[in-house]
Amino acid sequence: MAITTLQQLEKYLSLTEDELSWEGGPTSVPLCITEHYMALIDPKDPSDPLRRQVVPTCHENTQAKSESPDPLMEVSHSRGERLVHRYKNRVAFLATDICPMYCRHCFRRRFTGNMVGPASEKDICDACSYLKDNPQIKEMLLTGGDPLTLSDVQLDHMIGSFRKARPDLIIRICTRYPVSQPKRITKALVDMFKSHSSAPFYLMTQFNHPRELTKESIKAVALFVDAGIPAMNQSVLLRGVNDSADVLEELCNSLLFNRIKPYYLFQGDMVVGTEYFRVPIRRGLEIEHELRLRLSGLAMPNYVADLPDGGGKIPLCGNYIVQEPDKEKGSWLFRTPEGGTRSVSDPV
Repeated sequence: MAITTLQQLEKYLSLTEDELSWEGGPTSVPLCITEHYMALIDPKDPSDPLRRQVVPTCHENTQAKSESPDPLMEVSHSRGERLVHRYKNRVAFLATDICPMYCRHCFRRRFTGNMVGPASEKDICDACSYLKDNPQIKEMLLTGGDPLTLSDVQLDHMIGSFRKARPDLIIRICTRYPVSQPKRITKALVDMFKSHSSAPFYLMTQFNHPRELTKESIKAVALFVDAGIPAMNQSVLLRGVNDSADVLEELCNSLLFNRIKPYYLFQGDMVVGTEYFRVPIRRGLEIEHELRLRLSGLAMPNYVADLPDGGGKIPLCGNYIVQEPDKEKGSWLFRTPEGGTRSVSDPV
């Protein structure tokens, strides 16, 4: 059974004053921790990085001036109740607002955990009509909440509807089940997705710490990869969790070894109640620079920020241009990751 109250949680952990002072509300998400994930937390360590991700504290009850319930402006970019069209060539469909476990750093807390449940048939039909009318859309993120909280039958119907409307649409399956409750991933589930393979699927995971990559998690992701569905990981840079080059180096190499491509390392979004999680960007840039020295290109994630007010994603990385040529053709001077310089000439 999942842990959903502080009283239940006290059977596993000696709660701190900050944890006991948490109050649910609009700046927070519900408390819900799976048994699988709870077993990974060190009960003797109040600063355990996994504990920090799932156990609420009073810091969620505050809102910084720069924070917003919807920093990415998904509401203003919504087409109907569940379809978000913020980028020209891709959309996000909010399949449900429910998760098996609620992350304290959740950026979609204006929607997630409201217990509304799965998208309605009307929501699905409206999204299908929109997809038909907008052929410039090439990809759809099936997200939420966690779409895999739906049953295989519900997912089969939903995916079948989208495939009927747009058989050419690439679908990203955005889920944290491999982290929170890997036993949900079964061969039957993966076979269902494969039965709708008129266009590719991609599995998008969120592993934030090396200890989350358990044997059960690796086996769950392998079911997708072995079926021809590539796995890509989107980590969030979180203070007290993974704001260390050593931790992220281990995570990224472990992910790659288990056939999961480190794709994004997100700067924390400016969503209400999460300031205590956000890492200063200057520190994030230092970590990004160090990772470039340690990781291969395959293992290196893109450090990005999703800008507030719907500004979109931008890469965050050091500037390696030291000097541009005066004319259209000439030599560029670049800084190497180690700190040296090299000259690169444009073609004559």
